[in-house]
Amino acid sequence: MPRSEPAPAESADPPAGPLAGYRVLELGQLIAGPFCGQLLGDMGAEVIKVEPPGVGDAMRQWGQVHPKGQSLWWSVIARNKKSVTIDLRTEDGRAAVKALVSHCDVVVENFRPGRMEEWGLTYEALAEINPGVVMVRVSGFGQTGPYASRAGFGAIGEAMGGLRYIVGEPDQPPVRTGIAIGDALAGTMGAYAALAALLERGRSGRGQEIDVAIYESVLAFMESLVPEYQVAGYLRERTGATLPGVAPSNAYPTADGASVLIAANQDSVFRRFAAVMGQPELGTDPRYATHTARGNRQAELDELVGAWTATRESGELVELLAEHGVPAGMIYRPADMLTDPQFRARGSILEVPHPIFGRLAMQAVAPRLSRTPGAVRWVGPELGEHNDEILGGLLGLDNREVAPVRETGAAPDGLPR
Repeated sequence: MPRSEPAPAESADPPAGPLAGYRVLELGQLIAGPFCGQLLGDMGAEVIKVEPPGVGDAMRQWGQVHPKGQSLWWSVIARNKKSVTIDLRTEDGRAAVKALVSHCDVVVENFRPGRMEEWGLTYEALAEINPGVVMVRVSGFGQTGPYASRAGFGAIGEAMGGLRYIVGEPDQPPVRTGIAIGDALAGTMGAYAALAALLERGRSGRGQEIDVAIYESVLAFMESLVPEYQVAGYLRERTGATLPGVAPSNAYPTADGASVLIAANQDSVFRRFAAVMGQPELGTDPRYATHTARGNRQAELDELVGAWTATRESGELVELLAEHGVPAGMIYRPADMLTDPQFRARGSILEVPHPIFGRLAMQAVAPRLSRTPGAVRWVGPELGEHNDEILGGLLGLDNREVAPVRETGAAPDGLPR
């Protein structure tokens, strides 16, 4: 039976997750590296996030910031992580990181190439401490090549990887997608590669270095864009809400002023759709019967479909098409997600305890594993919240030794240099 509220967070003792027992050291900030860490933490890894003392990760101030000073985005991207404050610009701070590396399986960093080398925190240096460590390095252009040293945020990777050019209306300049998709893709690729490297480590006993470029991560999702141009001279252009040659597949107006997205572009689906429209002859009409024919008359077909959908209420239309096996749906905003019965039944949105907001709704872990599912165990932590646990417990430092770290980010004497 559908729930009337977002699903509660997993129990106080959630399933361990498939990555339980693995420890990740996250050194980066902003989006790409931390999103990689979020994905690994969602699947059960212990993620230790290193932040500069005093200010912490800039993500603490990104997105919509609540009047109480809390970034709502931080609660998501830093969920399941433990925060320690260490100043990587100091020799003592780097010594603390090296001490932590000996206890970790994965290190994630997304500084500009060359910065880790300046700090003496190269893969080779870390592998001397821990030969099994996997190091994920995320950057705009990768660790090599003539652009490697350039600053490269996700938006630049989206442009260089080919995505930005094809998004938007044909008579307007390129637009962005509305989310940090380039960073998210790079973080996803980093997490995927880390898992592959951990799997290989089970055979060889050795870690390795992973070089993730944001522009290449975007490029990897660009379908056949490059060979279409290289072989056929075809250049994909901006096409707004449609894909050339794929029809009918668009957002169509309804009688109540909404829009319904209908994707009836496969031949058998189109025949069912034509019958629902009360025009079954369209399904066998040579002008529309095949994928290619419909694509050649895309604008004409969209007008026919739009004239019919404009006579129907949106909710009624979606239900009618669902009954006849025609893919269709509303274009959701958060309010729709919070009340939709599919979201509720699957627990797609959780309510997680939050120290300020009481309970905070956010997306659940995806994808879903049947036996060892991931979980949201807690929201983004306070700055340095886990200094005592990690530096005191994991590294075995006493309270006197941890105090300087808590206050300044400097590591105590006695750690390896």
